[in-house]
Amino acid sequence: MSTTTTATTDFEAAITRIRNGGSIVEETALLLSSLTREEKLDLLDGDAEFSEGMAEMMQLGYNTAPIEMGRIDRIGLPGLRFSDGPRGIVMGHSTAFPVSMARGATWDVALEERIGRAIGAEMRAQGANFFGGVCINLPRHPAWGRAQETYSEDSYLLGEMGAALVRGVQRNAMAVAKHYALNSMENARFTVNVTADDATMHEVYLPHFRRVVEEGVSGIMTSYNSVNGEWAGQNETILEGVLREQWGFEGVTVSDFIFGLRDAATSLRAGLDVEEPFRQQRRQYLPGDLEAGRASWEHVERAARRILATQLRFYSSDLDPEPGVNVVFSDAHRALAREAAAEAMVLLKNDPVEGRPILPLDARVLGRVALIGRLAGMANTGDHGSSDVRSPAVSTPLLGLADALPNAVIEHVEEDDPDAAARAAAAADVAIVVVGYTAEDEGEYLGEESMSDPALTALFPPAPVAAAGSAGAAGSTDSTGEAGSTDSTGEAPASLSVMGQAAGGDRVSLRIRPIDAEIIRATVSANPRTVVVIVTAGAVITEEWRHDVPAVLLGWYSGSEGGAALADVLLGAAEPGGRLPYSIPTTEEHLPLFDRGATEIVYDRWHGQRLLDRDGHAAAYPIGYGLSYTSFELSELSLGPVDGEGFEAVVMVTNTGIRPGRQVVQLYARPIAAVDFPSRVLVGFAPVRLDAGESRRVRVVASTRPLQRWTEAGFVPASLVAVIEASAFAGDPAAPTAELTLIG
Repeated sequence: MSTTTTATTDFEAAITRIRNGGSIVEETALLLSSLTREEKLDLLDGDAEFSEGMAEMMQLGYNTAPIEMGRIDRIGLPGLRFSDGPRGIVMGHSTAFPVSMARGATWDVALEERIGRAIGAEMRAQGANFFGGVCINLPRHPAWGRAQETYSEDSYLLGEMGAALVRGVQRNAMAVAKHYALNSMENARFTVNVTADDATMHEVYLPHFRRVVEEGVSGIMTSYNSVNGEWAGQNETILEGVLREQWGFEGVTVSDFIFGLRDAATSLRAGLDVEEPFRQQRRQYLPGDLEAGRASWEHVERAARRILATQLRFYSSDLDPEPGVNVVFSDAHRALAREAAAEAMVLLKNDPVEGRPILPLDARVLGRVALIGRLAGMANTGDHGSSDVRSPAVSTPLLGLADALPNAVIEHVEEDDPDAAARAAAAADVAIVVVGYTAEDEGEYLGEESMSDPALTALFPPAPVAAAGSAGAAGSTDSTGEAGSTDSTGEAPASLSVMGQAAGGDRVSLRIRPIDAEIIRATVSANPRTVVVIVTAGAVITEEWRHDVPAVLLGWYSGSEGGAALADVLLGAAEPGGRLPYSIPTTEEHLPLFDRGATEIVYDRWHGQRLLDRDGHAAAYPIGYGLSYTSFELSELSLGPVDGEGFEAVVMVTNTGIRPGRQVVQLYARPIAAVDFPSRVLVGFAPVRLDAGESRRVRVVASTRPLQRWTEAGFVPASLVAVIEASAFAGDPAAPTAELTLIG
């Protein structure tokens, strides 16, 4: 829908009146009153018949064009025109940005907002308006297969980055946060019941959703899993109780695709507004449910009102000028992807070789480079599930280094052969070993066991019955809406395979392949000037080889410009600007229990860095850790008073090295005498760039929410006083400190 055309429909007239001072509430009521009952029901699910929508996916691929839900041409209502994410726009051939976890490693909300604005523009240019790509699930365990789609193990960092993406996207499209709630198991996502007490929910697994609601997110997508005994897509406690009544959410709630609810009437009563993405359970059962009193027209109108108001609110807001299609995979967006990829890369180790740190490399003296590993020449931007972006081109490490070193010989050893790697390394000025994962190892999962589960196949509508003389037709539904009255064969449509992958899923190991460890050891034995680059989303345990190599760089699934960015970082044209968005343990034994096939699991508040701290285990690399090509000193910390739920800190940051660089000031709080509560929590952060020798006082806006404990009466401070640390990483021994009084 154009935002500049003369009003010619009821919807456009309503937008004009709102822009001229009219009320969204009144205009929503006016539009709602003009709809027929059939049109109201049309708002509550997708516009395509299930069989037609699935057939189109099978023929063309997943989400190649906007998936429409609730479009009503008679009044000019555009409907929700869905595109998936979050590493970019799934439709068309769009820019693949680094995965969200990589962007979380930037700790840069301004950069993430710019990325959101670019994603929104590419989406709008391709006809969509509803971005289902603000994934803010907290990865309780690093084996979670979709860790790449979220930002951090820390609720505060997760919420701030998610809010930044919302701000950026909503300059062009409605943003949808997902998957609400307690979703961090992939293989068992359709069957697992996750139990968590109220304190764990409100302190750990919900704060980031609350944060994006406060930012004005337009939509919330529910998760597949069950939460405390009820499927999330029909869980009234979290949908109406927490989301609406406690947080005041005014947008639209939508199910995850196909399997996001188990009962049409229950989901509507519980507060789920839209069943995505096609005409499925609601189309089949709601008419009968309404007639039998299992749901009411008041429930229908409640959902319809929210759907209409969300679109009115968005289209009457101050949007960017409408972009042309040439914005898609444009030079500007590719440059932004390259910038983000470099800023995300985390330098974990950079020991001296022959008297100086091995990185950055000096391009002037590189005549021969050994580039080792199967991943070095692979276009590897992430998994092949619903977040897969089909970029027209991808810069691999091989391509990036070849472009950056036109006069050097680059020998690529692709095969899994330690001897060949050693021979190439021995003849080279430097050896770069690229190891890690692909979509075969982690990602969205849709396995055969799920597709043969009777509880899931029962959710499919009856197969369409071909009419005489026709090629086929979408089957009509039973007007009674009675459960069990379908003619479904109980077989999953073959096109479901385009929404996920049978490979991937939750990782079976947190370590690289044994052959890769052998290759690393053979390479460094042949040439001490060896750099290891890790391609991953979640934490990788490196204890069996990291002490043998001088340099380790976390390179991520780094998007369509990742290879060029890697060359920028290795050769010093860009800083390795990233800081870990999670902790990396020394052993799997220091992590929570993870059973990827579990049907029941209990979540508590202990995971990641806070679990390591509680149990007294030192991390291999703590959250927030990352080296620079220069050095920094933090000093002179001062705190302002607590104002509401926030406070400000000012800290002096000095670049004590000989080249420009980037530091991330991280504020951690240590509550005094808080029982059964984390000993250290992140409360604020701010990135800063400084020239060599430059000092600057950096202002950090911080929150006291991570220091609050949930009780039956609501949130209360976990302690009266906390020690604030201005750190380079969690537990930084050089951090200046100051005391903060939480209650005056």
